[in-house]
Amino acid sequence: MKLFPLLLFFFFSTFFTFCLAGNVTFDKRSLIINGQRKLLISASIHYPRSVPAMWPGLVQTAKEGGADVIESYVFWNGHELSPGKYYFGGRFDLVKFVKIVQDAGMYMILRIGPFVAAEYNLGGIPVWLHYIPGSFFRTDSEPFKFYMKRFMTVIVDLMKEEKLFASQGGPIILAQVENEYGWYQMNYGEPGNRYASWAMQTAFSQNIGVPWIMCQQYTALPDYVIDTCNSFYCDQFTPTSPNKPKIWTENWPGWFQTFGGKVPHRPVEDIAFSVARFFQKGGSVQNYYMYHGGTNFGRTAGLYISTSYDYDAPIDEYGLPRNPKWGHLKDLHRAIKLCEQVVLDSGPINLSLGPSQEADVYTDSSGACAAFLSNMDNKTDMIVEFRNASYHLPAWSVSILPDCKNVVFNSAKVTSPTSRVEMVSENLQTTKWEIFEEKVGIWGQVDFMQNGLVDHIDTTKFASDYLWYNTSFYVNEDEEFLKKGNLPVLQIESKGHALHVFVNGELKGSPDGANTGPAFKFKKPVPLKAGNNNISLLSMTLGLPSAGLYYEWMGSGLTSVKIDGFSNGTVDFTLSSWNYKIGLEGESLGIYKPNCVNCVKWGSTTEPPKNQPLTWYKTIVDQPSGEDPIALDMLAMGKGLAWLNGEEIGRYWPKESPLDDQCVQECDYRGTFSQWKCSTGCGEPTQRCQLHKIGTIFHGLGSSQLEMFLVIFEEKGGDPTKIKFAKRKISGMCALVGEDYPLATVNLKCPKNSSISEVKFASFGNPEGTCGSYRMGHCHDPTSTSVIEMACLNKNECAIELTDETFDKSPKLKKLSKQQGFEVLFPLISIHFHNSREVRKLK
Repeated sequence: MKLFPLLLFFFFSTFFTFCLAGNVTFDKRSLIINGQRKLLISASIHYPRSVPAMWPGLVQTAKEGGADVIESYVFWNGHELSPGKYYFGGRFDLVKFVKIVQDAGMYMILRIGPFVAAEYNLGGIPVWLHYIPGSFFRTDSEPFKFYMKRFMTVIVDLMKEEKLFASQGGPIILAQVENEYGWYQMNYGEPGNRYASWAMQTAFSQNIGVPWIMCQQYTALPDYVIDTCNSFYCDQFTPTSPNKPKIWTENWPGWFQTFGGKVPHRPVEDIAFSVARFFQKGGSVQNYYMYHGGTNFGRTAGLYISTSYDYDAPIDEYGLPRNPKWGHLKDLHRAIKLCEQVVLDSGPINLSLGPSQEADVYTDSSGACAAFLSNMDNKTDMIVEFRNASYHLPAWSVSILPDCKNVVFNSAKVTSPTSRVEMVSENLQTTKWEIFEEKVGIWGQVDFMQNGLVDHIDTTKFASDYLWYNTSFYVNEDEEFLKKGNLPVLQIESKGHALHVFVNGELKGSPDGANTGPAFKFKKPVPLKAGNNNISLLSMTLGLPSAGLYYEWMGSGLTSVKIDGFSNGTVDFTLSSWNYKIGLEGESLGIYKPNCVNCVKWGSTTEPPKNQPLTWYKTIVDQPSGEDPIALDMLAMGKGLAWLNGEEIGRYWPKESPLDDQCVQECDYRGTFSQWKCSTGCGEPTQRCQLHKIGTIFHGLGSSQLEMFLVIFEEKGGDPTKIKFAKRKISGMCALVGEDYPLATVNLKCPKNSSISEVKFASFGNPEGTCGSYRMGHCHDPTSTSVIEMACLNKNECAIELTDETFDKSPKLKKLSKQQGFEVLFPLISIHFHNSREVRKLK
């Protein structure tokens, strides 16, 4: 036990060193920066998915969590809005972001692509490029290669101008060309092979002075490009060349969410297991994709991807550390850094410790030693013998021994407190609403008329989510369904993505392909009248595909419209004359802009209409008090878009996920993970709290006012009076620690400007229940409450150590494998005990 102070001192003296880049090379073991080998922990933070006001805090939180490197894609379609017209302001101020990373003393991995996937529209490639004659994405297409090279050169020259590459003294140590092309290269055939070679040569010709990487690239690469791994696990990954280091560009600590989909989660025990295994097996650079997911602002999200890009990441969408994920990974990073020098200076010796247990031992010429002990059994805990000592290895876990003796970390033993987070509702402070109603069908002049149905995306070129299809027809008064009172059946087929069906001005349905994807069908009896009838179909896109083979050619919109029930049978309107109108009138007039005062005649009211489709709502609300992150609770609304102070926040759509999806109450971290293994939220609305980080967005826009100008376009109907602010608050924490844990201490820290004021429950023994609902067990130390009060009362942070000196030494408790746990409810706190599960001993 005396070793711990020495190890911790060594960690803190190295973990927070200032990163000054320079010459970057590599060999088969690692990157070499200024002549020094490095084990690097990287954190993905995408600059356009948060506002600039958040960037310093996000970067600092990543650094405090043990990251050395910040990684980001470069988003082409956010920078080159039209051919040759570039934008580098606001959320797309790439130089500012990289300099914030540099000022924090961290390295940077810049994944230029410029194809990035990332659940982003067209994988980051501009829509306009699809309409350049002869352009085919990601293959040997001269127009595509011309614009790709030009954009890459613009980015590289910008970084060079600001001296941001490591070769210039800047933070950028690696750059990436293309992204995951190996998944598709074979399907593109020889043109794909030529394109891949061209992309690598084009990257090399940029002369940036740092190595280039390509992820998921399976063919042989030139010496100057390193192939890397993207997966939930990369411990078994081997580069295509034995002379290149093992780099993990995407370790997915969660997964993205779709509208109408369940909520994915990945247990931190499994993430830590995967990372520890990667470094155990010779890994050198590991990047979390994502470390902070952020928000898909505006209409940037890919097909059916939700506005939230939280990703269950270590830093949540609001910028708060997600514990225990953030804290446990921080402890992991500390342990890895303690092993850095000996692991980099030597090769491992692998020892079998059992049928599914092994050790990888690193020793150097000075006698230093580090070891990783693994238990890959996904059900059974084990006790293994290593160097004449016994070690407890939980199932599916790795223990790290920086001196080959003392365990400083086990991936399955989480001592970091678990945050209990709540969304606290607060009514909007507003007294007046202004209303503007969109016309059903064609507004203004018809854009064009055509026989037949057009492709939605090819028509709008994604200038708007919306396209009106409108047709009229005459019904004879002697039709049988009019005489008998029967309803004819309207049948519609669409390639996607969603649709609002209006018959004679009334909304009759809102089908979509979110859960069938993306094509869907609609079939419903509808009332028709004698004489002229009108069908107005508002087709909608919900993002564009972000990857796939020839994915830019995936269309959307209507393919068939029929009505069954006429006297002469089914009438097919598919090839009839249709009128088309792109977008909404409010969009065209820019009524969401603060300076659009007299663009349209708004109707003023204190009681806005409810459940009314195609309605614009405008109001001015007071900014909520306090410093807590803020969201809008849009559960009372149907589907639409929202703007704050003229900035498009994003789509909202509280669509419920299917009840029959496989969701879990508790997730067993043991065993191979997939993105659907630990999902929650079945039968619940997607993103109840939409449009995150309202307060930060407001401040990020540079406004000095105390009011916010909120505009909402509601498509299908809702109740705007029930829209609420939701403040994200950390209301409590839970933690568990046992005497067999590497560090038998729990460190508790309250949120800023708060303290522990009362102890409601405390028990060192074996209470029952779960976090938030513990109850006394048959063993209990009666001094538990006073011990916790003495250590924590009226303090912002405290530490409680599991020792016989701290708690009761009674024989009854001594017979148990002692553990202690805490539940902190600010301002409350509780402490609990659990017995260890049974283990098998291997000799």
